[in-house]
Amino acid sequence: MKQPILLPSDERIRIKDFDPDYTGNYKDKDEAKAELEKNIARMAELQEVLYAEGKHALLIVLQAMDAGGKDGVIRNVMSGINPQGCRVTSFKAPTPEELSHDFLWRIHAHVPPKGYIGVFNRSHYEDVLIVRVHNLVPEAVWKKRYEHINNFEKLLADSGVTILKFFLHISQDEQKERLQKRLEDKTKNWKFNPGDLKERARWDEYMRAYEDAINECNTSWAPWHVVPANKKWYRNLVVSERLVEVLESLDMKYPPAPEGIEEVVIE
Repeated sequence: MKQPILLPSDERIRIKDFDPDYTGNYKDKDEAKAELEKNIARMAELQEVLYAEGKHALLIVLQAMDAGGKDGVIRNVMSGINPQGCRVTSFKAPTPEELSHDFLWRIHAHVPPKGYIGVFNRSHYEDVLIVRVHNLVPEAVWKKRYEHINNFEKLLADSGVTILKFFLHISQDEQKERLQKRLEDKTKNWKFNPGDLKERARWDEYMRAYEDAINECNTSWAPWHVVPANKKWYRNLVVSERLVEVLESLDMKYPPAPEGIEEVVIE
């Protein structure tokens, strides 16, 4: 059965209905390799027009459980992007200064300007995810944040920012394998954080928090995508396809040449 990636904004979803092993019509990495390479090349072309035209910005929000593949998407899918026109922001625990402001204050400063692509590795959604799971603020506070987020994203969309949100969906067993590799591979030891095991123990709580966040904040102006991410190659293909599709839909054009350019002679 075909599994949706882009979620309808008028339907509620259950994460358990999505298979993280799903790979669509593709059987293996080799079948998808050529398509991924084509998408990466096309994204590079489209990014140049995005930058030259300077009328739109693209914000990519990546959310996942630990070892879910956020870094992998950035490293692989964005490999053809010109770094001069792309900004990647990783949101860690807020600083004392950030905590003294509203929860969106630190986010707004990193929204990409027109002509740029911005990637959020974790995002404002942590304030309805980890904050909820660890009871860092009262329920009455984090529940109001769904509306705040929707209004914030609507403001961005009305200001020329196209928003794409991806939940990279892995299984608990797949996460175990990936965390184990971080322990066994000396080149990946640095990525292992004992705190990840404590978060892993709260898997079911996080799934409920993600499900609510997706359902409450899946809008026509900032849609959520559930990306099957157990197979890294399929995850990358899906994200690349969606990025190309959306960039092409912006109907961007290079700005007109300066008047009289045809008469310019370079000696």
